[in-house]
Amino acid sequence: MKEIMVVGAGQMGSGIAQVVAQAGIPVWLHDISEESAQRGVAGIAKLLARNVEKGRMTEADSQEILQRIRPTADLQMAKSVHLVIEAATERVEIKKSIFQQLDEITPPETILATNTSSLPITDIAAVTKRPEKVIGMHFMNPVPVMKLVEIIRGLATTQETYDTIHQLTLQLNKVPVEVNDFPGFVSNRILMPMINEAIFTLYEGVATKEAIDEVMKLGMNHPMGPLTLADFIGLDTCLYIMETLHEGFGDDKYRPCPLLKQYVMAGWLGKKTGRGFYEYN
Repeated sequence: MKEIMVVGAGQMGSGIAQVVAQAGIPVWLHDISEESAQRGVAGIAKLLARNVEKGRMTEADSQEILQRIRPTADLQMAKSVHLVIEAATERVEIKKSIFQQLDEITPPETILATNTSSLPITDIAAVTKRPEKVIGMHFMNPVPVMKLVEIIRGLATTQETYDTIHQLTLQLNKVPVEVNDFPGFVSNRILMPMINEAIFTLYEGVATKEAIDEVMKLGMNHPMGPLTLADFIGLDTCLYIMETLHEGFGDDKYRPCPLLKQYVMAGWLGKKTGRGFYEYN
């Protein structure tokens, strides 16, 4: 893989760009404004500086990695890349619009991957003229630390496209796991209903938020309680994934808890807004 573009310079996109650059591949980090793209690179620089401080890499290594990352607000820069990994907001209409534009800009042999955490790959692929070259590449957060990448074929994705992405995932020092194109894939189909059930447990007054998190940490050996985890993921994202599961399967076991809806309505989205189930300063 000679050159990659990552679309979306938020936490996920920046993390993906970092691991791509660490693997020795030049990468464009795109966002809707030059300022947002620069902010993404600044975040990566901060993480790399911390790794230098802790003796995990040298200053020279850190500078070399940063030199491979080029921020841009111009999607036209994708005209020379071999792969685009889209990591924009988890909204199907936004993703489809990006894929339509990329389909026009990129060479016909370029693979278009989406880092969606729950949306159907087949649906996104259908807006392009190259559905055989569209694939899901679902990284886990925080990307530089977490090993898993769920690789999801759409209905039309070819074996060749799958093999290329499988190989690249190994090159990025990640573990590829093949998953079929169902709502939520494996990770969020199992994780989100657990988080939603924890919210129901709070909503029904079964226990306090601290007690619920403590039970899951000490009893189930989870590194973080489900309500804390929901705050870190973002309650709006949790709600959107639950709605995707509910709509996709038509099964009431995926019904989002009313308390989750209420928090999102109030703008209490978790750590990023300073308040979710817990308060953050």
